[in-house]
Amino acid sequence: MNSILTGEPSQIGGNVLNRGLIPNLPAEAVVEVPCLVDGSGIQGAYVGELPTQCAAMNMTNINVQLLTIEAALTLDRERIYQAAMLDPHTAAELSIDDIVKMCDDLIEAHGDMLPKYI
Repeated sequence: MNSILTGEPSQIGGNVLNRGLIPNLPAEAVVEVPCLVDGSGIQGAYVGELPTQCAAMNMTNINVQLLTIEAALTLDRERIYQAAMLDPHTAAELSIDDIVKMCDDLIEAHGDMLPKYI
């Protein structure tokens, strides 16, 4: 905040929309990269491609996050199930039927705090 308000530049590790900073990850993903902060705001630095195995590991989480966002925007309950099924830890611990039941239970438990999913 100090750098944005005063214009005094600083460098941080920041979370920003990818927008090509790491070309082998989706542009709409949020990535943590070196950032310059100054009176113009926060500018992420180009990092380049990650090694294939690192990009693949990141995609296991990014795909879950993108499906979760899609579920929130479309109110499609199936997308919630799909996101949970793609989560490596959830998929390793629960059957498909148990994942669906867990999601339904969580949606019900949060009641009025969530929109109505179809």
